[in-house]
Amino acid sequence: MTDHDNGHETLALYLSQNHPCPYLPDRTAKNLFIDPAAPKDPLLYSFLIERGFRRSGEYIYRPHCDNCQACIPTRLPVARFHPRRSQRRVWRQNQQTKVISQPAEFNTEQYDLYCRYMAKRHPGGEMADASAEEFIGFLSCSWSDTQFFEFRLDDQLLAVAVTDLLPRGLSAVYTFYEPDLPKLGLGTCAILWQIRHAQQIGLPWLYLGYWVPGCNKMAYKQEYRPLQVRSQEQWQEAGPGETISIPEIPDLEPGWCHNDLGIGK
Repeated sequence: MTDHDNGHETLALYLSQNHPCPYLPDRTAKNLFIDPAAPKDPLLYSFLIERGFRRSGEYIYRPHCDNCQACIPTRLPVARFHPRRSQRRVWRQNQQTKVISQPAEFNTEQYDLYCRYMAKRHPGGEMADASAEEFIGFLSCSWSDTQFFEFRLDDQLLAVAVTDLLPRGLSAVYTFYEPDLPKLGLGTCAILWQIRHAQQIGLPWLYLGYWVPGCNKMAYKQEYRPLQVRSQEQWQEAGPGETISIPEIPDLEPGWCHNDLGIGK
C-alpha cells in the first residue's frame, strides 16, 4: 500500500490466521493488519480509516475473510445528520448529564463500569473477562489522539465513549455504559453527543466502525442517517427512509500479502 500524501512510500500488510468470527456464529475470520512496526500517527490513520480500516489498541486492521465480505465500513456526515424521534427523546432525557474529557489512561472507576457492562451485555465475549491491562490495551493507543469521554449524572459515572480525534473526523472506538439503566439509552446518547461534538469542532465525519448485516449488536448503526457505507473503494450514502443495500467490498490487489507472515510488497 502506498500513501504519498502522508510521506509513507509503502506499508506492509500482514494477514492473520483464521480465528472465530466475533460477529456471526459458526464462521471464521481473518484480519489484514498494517505492519505493527511501521510508524503511525493520526494523519496516517485518517488516510486508512477512509479506506475501511479500524484501530484496536495499537493495531490498525481490516477484515479480510475467505468467502465473506459482511463487515461494511460506515460513517456519518455529521452536518447533515437527521435524528429520529426516538433519538431526540433520548437526547432530551439526558440533558442533565455532563460530559467530561479524560485522558486515555487506566482508571479504576471506568474499568469497573466496563466489567459490569461486559458481564451483562456481552457475557462470554472475547473481552468479557479482560484484565486491567487488557482493558486499557484494547482502548488506548500511544500514537493516537484518544479521549475517554465520561458521561456523568451528579457523581455517578453512566457511560464512557472512547473516541479518536482525527484531522477530518472522530472515530467512535468503543462505548460502554451502566447496564442497569437501559431506559436512559446511554449508547444512543453517546453517539448523539459525538455527532454534536464533531459538528462543534468543525469535523465532517463520525466513523462508526463496521456494520455487519445479520449481527444484532451492530444493527443500531442503521438508525443513524444519512449513513455512508464503503463499497467498491468509494463511499455510498443512504438517506432518511432509504434501504441500505449490502455491497460487495473488493479484495486488495493480489500480492500485498504472502501467507500468514504477510510480507508486504
